[in-house]
Amino acid sequence: MEPVTAAIIYYSATGTVHALARAAAEGAEKAGAAVRLRRIAETLPDEVIDAKPPAWTEHRDASAGIAVAELDDLDWAEVVLLGTPTRFGLVSSQLKAFIDSTSPLWSQGRLAGKVYSAFTASSTAHGGQESTILALGNVFYHWGGIIVPPGYTDPIQFESGNPYGTSHVAGAGAPGEVALQAARHQARRAVDVATALKAGRAAVRPTAR
Repeated sequence: MEPVTAAIIYYSATGTVHALARAAAEGAEKAGAAVRLRRIAETLPDEVIDAKPPAWTEHRDASAGIAVAELDDLDWAEVVLLGTPTRFGLVSSQLKAFIDSTSPLWSQGRLAGKVYSAFTASSTAHGGQESTILALGNVFYHWGGIIVPPGYTDPIQFESGNPYGTSHVAGAGAPGEVALQAARHQARRAVDVATALKAGRAAVRPTAR
């Protein structure tokens, strides 16, 4: 059986969600998946970003070499992890714009049957983390996806404390090893489930006549 394909697609303003996405990509690769790490394009003008705290410009420049997400990445992937900072308990406008562009795939049923999961970060403790992940769940429902949360399926989850998906409080600094391990576990779990689904589908596929 060919390896499961996994797309880690994220928007990050200052690098926090970027760090979680890289950890998720590591976890997916260790689970045996072929992985694409893709960033959502920044929609804010450079002059707006330049007026923000230095972390914005530093991350913009540091992540310039990472490929921008395209619809082909969603079409290709059997596992999709979406990452975003929380914006008042909702997803960022940048990720939302990408989601809104997926109608051509959705209308053909090309987003259905895939495994989906989500991760986030907020400036403050709680700060809408769970509601942001749940909001992405609404998208996955419409796509006909199979939602695979991390739950409490690994000891690291009892340290990270969020069964909905990996989350981090950016106001406390960059993600530490607990958050990074949680992101790796979440991706591994999603790939493991997708691998089992792929094997099961292959086993029940009717033979050609």
